Amino acid sequence: GPALLFVKTSQGKEEGRRFYACSACRDRKDCNFFQWEDEKVSETRLAAREEYNRNHQPSFTHRQNVDRYKNFVLLPLSKRRFCQECQQLLLPAEWEEHLDHQFLCDITITQLKSPSQLLYPLENKKTNAQYLFADRSCRFLLNLLVDLGFRRVLSVGTPRLHEMIQSRASQEEEFSVRSLLLDIDFRYSQFYTEDEFCHYNMFNHHFFGGEAARETCRKFLYEENGERVIMVTDPPFGGLVEALASSFKKLMAMWKETEKEGHDNKEMPMFWIFPYFFESRILDFFPSFSMMDYQVDYDNHALYKHGKTGRRQSPVRIFTNLPPNVIVLPEEEGYRFCTVCQRYVSSGNQHCEICNSCTSKDGRRWKHCVLCKKCVKPSWFHCTNCNCCTLQKHSCEKTDVGCFVCGKAGHKRSACPSLSRT
Repeated sequence: GPALLFVKTSQGKEEGRRFYACSACRDRKDCNFFQWEDEKVSETRLAAREEYNRNHQPSFTHRQNVDRYKNFVLLPLSKRRFCQECQQLLLPAEWEEHLDHQFLCDITITQLKSPSQLLYPLENKKTNAQYLFADRSCRFLLNLLVDLGFRRVLSVGTPRLHEMIQSRASQEEEFSVRSLLLDIDFRYSQFYTEDEFCHYNMFNHHFFGGEAARETCRKFLYEENGERVIMVTDPPFGGLVEALASSFKKLMAMWKETEKEGHDNKEMPMFWIFPYFFESRILDFFPSFSMMDYQVDYDNHALYKHGKTGRRQSPVRIFTNLPPNVIVLPEEEGYRFCTVCQRYVSSGNQHCEICNSCTSKDGRRWKHCVLCKKCVKPSWFHCTNCNCCTLQKHSCEKTDVGCFVCGKAGHKRSACPSLSRT
């Protein structure tokens, strides 16, 4: 899809040279697309780029994959194979092409209903970072959505939540929740129809299926018979918050367009799952959001696990525009309700009388610094040289080094006023 516009800056210079690069891959090894904004591109180079794009298309279209799936489930168990190297369901006529590949045999319907466990997770931190919800977190999220009365879930980059909803809907007649998965991983098109999955890039709001896929999403967001919609998204943590926020606002605008009355002053309900240290960046773009204390954990991430202590806890939280008091967190996992803040907090998050808030972000009990006029991490101490709280063993910032972009002191590169917010 469309590239993003970046700026290459040099220290001390206010203006940098702008360039286009891939929106999804930040590693040039994965996508080497690079073009200066003011550069004229030759016809030869354009043709070469088109040829490259054509050669890197998936083997089958989404429609072909749907037809292949229908044929695959009709096969007897002994003839159902999945190629692990190509990450593809195989029909008997294709076995010969994959003879020297590793494959799984006897693929059951249960496995087909759980593709996130059948497919290899894409774990390149700079491209996909496909970490999958642990069963505990997935069940909590789904139960919470049901309790809050949502009957449609727009699952943006949350394949495991999507498949849990699909699985429950097929097994339980009274379960009325529906889900639409928007994801950049085209492999899921092998398991879901066009009404269940759209190939989508959340960094540039690009539907690979064109207007038909966009219309599928628009129809799903239309709230008929009072079926409330919520968007749940779990982006790669290395992704640019600005780009993600831009796409999410466009999805919200799409929801607003579906109903002329009633949506005027409202935002589409949303859960944005992201590490707590991005709180200020998210609130810059969505001031109505607040961060919940619930720790989201992942099956295939070494560190982001529930139940660990100190800095080893999962830093991943839920940011939402729903009222905090309606998000009920499980007391058996150590969460309690703060009557002053009117929200559930972790047991270690003690209410500060001076800040008049439960101030901890990481689950530990924070302490109030009178000089900083705020609560800080328990391992931090006030440094008179830096005039702020920081780690005891640190290099004092009382130096001439300032912002990397403009060279001035008092702010970091990410907050430099010289950089255009657009």
